[in-house]
Amino acid sequence: MQLTDIQNPNERKKLIGAAILGVLAIALLWWTFVGFGAPAKVSPTAGSDPKTSATNRAATSKGKPQSVVEVREDLLDQLRPVSFDYSLPYAQEPKRNIFVYYEPPKKAVIVPTTPTPTPTPTPPVLLAALSPSNVFARTGEFKIEISGDKFTPQLKVLIDNGEVPTRYVSPQQVSATVPAALIANPGARQVILRSSDGALYSNSASLTVAPPPIPNYNYVGIFGTRRHIDTAIVQDKASKEILNIQRGDLLGGRFRVTSISEKELILVDNNLKIKHTLAFSTQGERGNPQQRPTPRAEGEDDEL
Repeated sequence: MQLTDIQNPNERKKLIGAAILGVLAIALLWWTFVGFGAPAKVSPTAGSDPKTSATNRAATSKGKPQSVVEVREDLLDQLRPVSFDYSLPYAQEPKRNIFVYYEPPKKAVIVPTTPTPTPTPTPPVLLAALSPSNVFARTGEFKIEISGDKFTPQLKVLIDNGEVPTRYVSPQQVSATVPAALIANPGARQVILRSSDGALYSNSASLTVAPPPIPNYNYVGIFGTRRHIDTAIVQDKASKEILNIQRGDLLGGRFRVTSISEKELILVDNNLKIKHTLAFSTQGERGNPQQRPTPRAEGEDDEL
């Protein structure tokens, strides 16, 4: 079976073209993998610089294309580690003094300075004395007389910064009414004279409020009759003396008995009019049968 007709000019041209293409293909493959007239590879000597070798090869083959093998070898030469021997210069260790050490800086000592006190101006009004200057706590309201100088009707009496009713008498005397609430507790009270606008004021004086005298007795017992004529039994705390008292009696020459009950005994100071309450207690001498309440006895005379 005849595949081509050689006598045919067209077929002959096709065969020639195919042969030429085949030769060109073979030549291209040979050049790619083998190359034409490549110089023998020169291995770099020890101590030579890889970069210099690569540069020399590039200069030698300048103008000629490199094969795949040469390109790979060049890359391997460039990726080889560079060995570089170096050493640090020797430096002598500095000498140290073992007796020298760090000391923190001392803190600055701040010397407190006391400011120079400003002299207090002299009050334009003089308060010289109070009458009375001592009272007992829990008493009622009372009058206080204030003596001094340069008093005016505009001045008011203030006790612990609280204004009280004031009466102007003369440039040397003023009186005021002190309510009972201001002396309910013991202590010192500050008294001063001052006008409403504060332009006039005096120096201050002290009103002493002392604790009132209290009965020095213990309420230890009670007994009575059916008619409720009760008798209280008290014991003197100092002498331990037992006393029987009834309503209206004056105990210790000062305290008036006003009420007697099984819970408490009420006394009133006959001088200061202060009420005192003694609660029933068993703080008397031990073994005394009069310490506890005695039941009311029914006598023959009480049955009538």
